[in-house]
Amino acid sequence: MVIEILNKNGLKTGRKIIFNENLLEKNINLITKNHIIYLEIKRFLAAQRQGSHKTKGRSQIKGSNKKIQNQKGSGNARKGDIKNPLFVGGGRIFGPVKRKYNLKLNKKIKKIARKILFSEKLRNKKIKLIEDFILKYISTKKIIKILIKIKSFKKKILIITNKIDKNLYFSCRNLKNVKIINIINGINSYDIAKAYYMIIKENSVTDLENMLTKK
Repeated sequence: MVIEILNKNGLKTGRKIIFNENLLEKNINLITKNHIIYLEIKRFLAAQRQGSHKTKGRSQIKGSNKKIQNQKGSGNARKGDIKNPLFVGGGRIFGPVKRKYNLKLNKKIKKIARKILFSEKLRNKKIKLIEDFILKYISTKKIIKILIKIKSFKKKILIITNKIDKNLYFSCRNLKNVKIINIINGINSYDIAKAYYMIIKENSVTDLENMLTKK
């Protein structure tokens, strides 16, 4: 798969990059592909849950253990102590407790899911390569101009770099539709699936290929 490299003005530089054929996942049928992506995104979203929800049960409420009324003879329903869940301020019946939502998934499946999504972006021409550029200072306006010139503005964008660039990060931070990912920190399937365009800086291509083809 051949993709032309653009400059920050959206013009073709005349240089091209040929992506490794190993990046394309060809041997899996559509139903299996969809299921693998579903499992990986489900795992990722579940892992983002904090799981700190908690209510107090009857045994955790502070209060007297004294029985409120006699068991028989009052004509009312029998009642225990003031911590009874039927009373205001009583314990919660079967309330939520702290738990982890993490789901186990084989590393191989995670890698295949990422590879499938990247392959689809390549086939649908949703990947744009841009030559390396350096921002001397923080400027959201400059980033917007670049995105407009490469015809990517107003779409969900995932920018991939291979090094930490604070000026680029802070310039994009106020743009809701733009997310920057450093290959060093890893790329997840959810971000690839969510993005309409992937913008890859030229010097990041080799690192990206190595990450996707690594066994």
